[in-house]
Amino acid sequence: QVQLQESGPGLVKPSQALSLTCTVSGGSITSSYTGWSWIRQPPGKGLEWMGVIHYDGNTYYSPSLKSRTSISRDTSKNQFSLQLSSVTPEDTAVYYCAEVAVNIMDIICWGKGTLVTVSS
Repeated sequence: QVQLQESGPGLVKPSQALSLTCTVSGGSITSSYTGWSWIRQPPGKGLEWMGVIHYDGNTYYSPSLKSRTSISRDTSKNQFSLQLSSVTPEDTAVYYCAEVAVNIMDIICWGKGTLVTVSS
């Protein structure tokens, strides 16, 4: 019964930072063995895993995005966030937040996604 909802600007200018927040209900982001991930899907392409923050606060990132990606959390609000710096039009995608299983990385449930367009 965990539900996730993405929120944030739908339009970001090139070279700026993309920021999104995922609000979790029906479960706690600090519950043992849970992981909370960001996944994206560019138009016409497949899903791309971006990173995860575990229940203990440890973070892990896709090697291709590590230098630009930061995942953080606010446990008091039961939220976790994504920041992607120096964006280009290639970062245009539907962005999803998801609950994942730690050490397995399979998706347990996810939000419906939000489209972020990088354009001037």
